[in-house]
Amino acid sequence: MSYQKSIVHMDLDTFFVSCERLHDRRLLHKPVLIGGTSDRGVVASCSYEARAFGIHSAMPMKMARQLCPEAIIIKGNSGLYTKMSQAVTDIIKENVPLFEKSSIDEFYIDLSGMDHFFGCMQWASDIKEKIVKETHLPISFGLSQNKTVSKVATNEIKPNNQLQVAYGQEKSFLAPLSVKKIPMVGDKTYQSLRQLGIRYIRTLQEMPVELMERTFGRHGITMWKKAQGIDNTPVIPHHERKSISTERTFDRDTTDVRKLKSIMLAMAENLAFQLRRGQKLTACITVKVRYSDFNTYTLQNKIPYTSADHILIPKIMEMFDRLYNKRLLVRLIGVRYSHLAEGYYQINLFEDSEEAIRLYQAMDKMRDKHGDRKVMRASGIEARTISRFNPFNGEPPPLLANRRT
Repeated sequence: MSYQKSIVHMDLDTFFVSCERLHDRRLLHKPVLIGGTSDRGVVASCSYEARAFGIHSAMPMKMARQLCPEAIIIKGNSGLYTKMSQAVTDIIKENVPLFEKSSIDEFYIDLSGMDHFFGCMQWASDIKEKIVKETHLPISFGLSQNKTVSKVATNEIKPNNQLQVAYGQEKSFLAPLSVKKIPMVGDKTYQSLRQLGIRYIRTLQEMPVELMERTFGRHGITMWKKAQGIDNTPVIPHHERKSISTERTFDRDTTDVRKLKSIMLAMAENLAFQLRRGQKLTACITVKVRYSDFNTYTLQNKIPYTSADHILIPKIMEMFDRLYNKRLLVRLIGVRYSHLAEGYYQINLFEDSEEAIRLYQAMDKMRDKHGDRKVMRASGIEARTISRFNPFNGEPPPLLANRRT
């Protein structure tokens, strides 16, 4: 049986703000900012009333205060947002055959073939209505034959609305929009396109694909295809990862505390990067120590949701100090992050400064390009040096081959 692809993009409108308004009705119709409360903090989310003043996500809080002095600023409650996101996820999971959770507040749903039994637009509308009824959160969606067009459609009709782009109308729907509407076009790419005289998607549609490739490489071909309304990216089935961990077994048992701490720090740092790369946050950390007599001890602590090194590493080192018995030889050490949740932001925007965010983004970009261990804290360098002389039974060092469950 042949059928057209039917992809829905659902997006919870100003999600953090909407969650806060459920608990405090006085915030309704007010300019609300969620994020770091100090001038060095950044805006994680803002209400539409605040956007009218030119405020947007990732803006320095100091600038946002200047644009809208009367704005209500809230530090944010990541636990609440995770709980509400899970409630929406559960509703979608119960009502669709295949979906992808792309962030804490965004979902792609594959309804391909469902129109043989029930109209896809009606199906998506019913899910939207159920989400609003059961969670009281506003949500918008776009429906088309692929991810790109559906996401653009969602963004065009927010808040709390829905739009279907009919088959064959994708190119004409996109044509009058700004090229900034294409999901992969950031500020730098937009400026480069403007220098080429490309402001609207219609102009990009008319550009020779060869020119786009010469100017932007493979990125340019993908951009050109998206402008034509072409996107064959599949909806990736959603699986909740429960934890991420790594362990290190020594070929010779040791009491060298400097070596142990260096490796523990390196493991904690590497796993935190893996969290950010997977857009995950952890709310529970576990430290594990196994001694030469094979007795194994663990210590576990719950923490506010985060993926930031400077929060995770000190806590892990403190737990290791509490767990470590200096009189015994150590055979194995390990770190585990669990109670994972989807996290759209790479670090905790509710507490960290703009400088910290940029630092993490720069380090992670270097790791993505050159490898996980090209950027390390000086105190963790010994872990890399030691691994050259300890073959770990012929297997790659666990820092590079993390065991995930």
